Formats: sequence, C-alpha cells, structure tokens
Amino acid sequence: MRPCCFIAKRASSLSISSCIIYSDGGARGNPGPAAAGGVIIAADGSLAAEVSDYLGVATNNVAEYQALILVLNKALEMGCQEVTVNLDSELVVRQLNGAYRVKDAKMIPLHAKAKSLLRRFASVSIAHVPRSKNKRADELVNEVLDAHAASLREANEL
Repeated sequence: MRPCCFIAKRASSLSISSCIIYSDGGARGNPGPAAAGGVIIAADGSLAAEVSDYLGVATNNVAEYQALILVLNKALEMGCQEVTVNLDSELVVRQLNGAYRVKDAKMIPLHAKAKSLLRRFASVSIAHVPRSKNKRADELVNEVLDAHAASLREANEL
C-alpha cells in the first residue's frame, strides 16, 4: 500500500527555466521502509514544487538515488533548463561528479538513470550540502515514512 505521493505546485507559473533542487532519500533500517523527497525552488526563490513517494523496502543509498530521480523528472516536466542539485549524501554527489565509482549492483542502474536525466538539462551543478540545509526534503521523507507506518498500524488493528 502506498500511503502517499505528494506533489505541490506553488509557483505562479508552472514553467521555470532555472531552479534549485534539494533531494533526500531515507530508510528506517538499512534496508527498511524507504521514501524519497524533493523540493524545487525557482530562480526567484519561490517554492515551485515538492515531491515525495514511498519506495518500499530499500537501502539509504538506493533511496537517495530514487529521490534524485523523482525530483529531476519533476524539474524536467516543469521545463527547468538549468539546475543546481543539492544533496546531503556525499556518496551520491561524489559518484555523480565522477570522484567515486559505483560498485553496488543495485545502484548502477539508478546512477545511470540519474546521469541520463541530468544530461537533459542545459546546465547542471551538483553540490553536497549539510543535512541542515536539506531540511525540507528530509521532512518530506519522514512524513511519507510516518504515513506508511501509520497505515500499517491501522491495517493491523482491523
């Protein structure tokens, strides 16, 4: 059961040419129930979109990639051409920037998908940010995981 896939659009115009992306994925347990969350900020600083989704059972690193893919797809759908991607996963940032190789078989196709999506933008910058700067994306992940846990408790009570 998927408790939540939330997309909010708050910008005055759906199409934006430049955006800042904050992305986060997390699992409770490693592997464990996992979720993805992301925020897209327009060039003028306004909130353009928030996305989140329950991923099922996954590792933290798989969830990080799934979150990035989710928010990149949304940014492309919104017409974003130039992106600044902010992640709190140093591993994913270094893999995307080519400093680290992707060795985990589960992550190779996710890395390839993320790179493929990134190539569709005219300009891309990828940066590691502290978790404190990625707070809203992290909150989205926890909201999804909390909703999933609540739905499991409700199902067990029936």
